[in-house]
Amino acid sequence: MARRAVISYGSNEIVMGGGAPIVVQSMTNTDTADVIGTAIQVKDLARAGSELVRITVNNPEAAAAVPAIREQLDRMGVDVPLVGDFHYNGHTLLNDYPDCARALSKYRINPGNVGQGAKRDTQFAQMIEAACKYDKPVRIGVNWGSLDQTLLARIMDQNAQRAQPWPAQNVMYEALITSAIESAQRAEELGLAGDRIILSCKVSGVQDLIAVYRELARRCDYPLHLGLTEAGMGSKGIVASSAAMGVLLQEGIGDTIRISLTPEPGGDRTREVIVGQEMLQTMGLRKFTPMVIACPGCGRTTSTVFQDLADKIQTYLRDQMPVWKVDYPGVEGMNVAVMGCIVNGPGESKHANIGISLPGSGESPAAPVFIDGEKKMTLRGERIAEEFQAIVLDYVKQRYTKQTGMTG
Repeated sequence: MARRAVISYGSNEIVMGGGAPIVVQSMTNTDTADVIGTAIQVKDLARAGSELVRITVNNPEAAAAVPAIREQLDRMGVDVPLVGDFHYNGHTLLNDYPDCARALSKYRINPGNVGQGAKRDTQFAQMIEAACKYDKPVRIGVNWGSLDQTLLARIMDQNAQRAQPWPAQNVMYEALITSAIESAQRAEELGLAGDRIILSCKVSGVQDLIAVYRELARRCDYPLHLGLTEAGMGSKGIVASSAAMGVLLQEGIGDTIRISLTPEPGGDRTREVIVGQEMLQTMGLRKFTPMVIACPGCGRTTSTVFQDLADKIQTYLRDQMPVWKVDYPGVEGMNVAVMGCIVNGPGESKHANIGISLPGSGESPAAPVFIDGEKKMTLRGERIAEEFQAIVLDYVKQRYTKQTGMTG
C-alpha cells in the first residue's frame, strides 16, 4: 500500500495513498495569464467534481497571474487546490514569483524537462528547495515523450552489456521507472519528505501503461498518479483510458487519476472529470453522483421517450450534486432506472431505488413507477418526465435529508 500524501488548501484536504479514496483531477486548457478565464474554468472543473485542478505555469505572465487566480477562486467560494505544471523554467519562476509558489498547493515537475547536463541537477534542486521552503508536495511526473536523454543513454548502455539484451520497449519502460524513482530519491536527499512526493510515468499505449505501473508499484511505495498522457478524442480516449486504468485500479494500483481527453471542437472540458468519476463509480471504487440505469432500446421500443427521459434525469441528477452532496449525504449512492419496455423494465426498476418502465411497442400507454422495489404509482400523459423528476426529488428529500440531533 502506498504511503499517504496530503494536498490542501484552506480547510480542504485531499489525501492520496494509504487506502484513501482515489482522487480525480483535471487540467485547464486556458492561457493561465487570463485570470478570469482560467478561474472560471477551474470553477467549472471543480463543480463537476475535480478534486485537484492543474494549471500551466510556463512564463512570467502565467506565474504572476496565479495569485490573482487563487484570489478570484476564493471570492467565488471555490477551495479546490491548484497544482502548478512546470517545464523547463520552473526553477526560475518559483524563485522569481514567490507569491505564485505560495498560492499553489502542489508542484508538478517533469525530470526530463528541468535542464540538461550540469544544469539539470542544480535546477531540479532549486525546485525541490522551493517545495521545501513553502511546504508543498510535488508530483514527479515522467513522460515518455520527454525523457531525460542522458538517463536513457545510460540505461541503453547497461542493456547493451546484458548477456541477453532487453527489447527496446523494455528499455524504455526501465528508463521511465528509473527516472521517477531516482528523482524521488534525490528529492528526499534534498530535504523533501517522502510523504510529500507523488510519482507518475505517463505513456500513450494501454499495454505500456499497465506494464510500467505494475513494475513501478512493485518497486516503490509512493502514491501513484495514473493517466494516459495523450488518451485521444471522444470514444477512443474514453475506451483507452478505461481499459488501461481499469486493469491497474482493479489490481490496487493507483491513488489519483486523470482522463486526458482531447476536447472535441467546442467541447466541454469537464467531460474528462465526468468520465473519471463514472469509471471509478462503475468499478465500485467511489460514489460521486446517482447512477442512471437505462436500456439501449430495440425493436420493442416505439419512440425515443425513454432515451430523452434517461438523458434528462441523468443531467438533472448531476446538476443537483453540488448542493445535494451537502444537503443530502448518501444520495450519491442512489440508483435510478429508466427502461423502455416490459421485458426488463419492471425487473430493473425494482432493483433500483427508483425506477420507471415506459411503454414499448403494443404495450398499454402507462409507465409504472417502482420505489425501493415496490410499485407505487403509474404515470400517463405528456408530462411523465416532469412528474418523474418530481418523484425523484421527493424521494431524495425524504430518504437522504440530514438527521439533526435533538437539543434540550
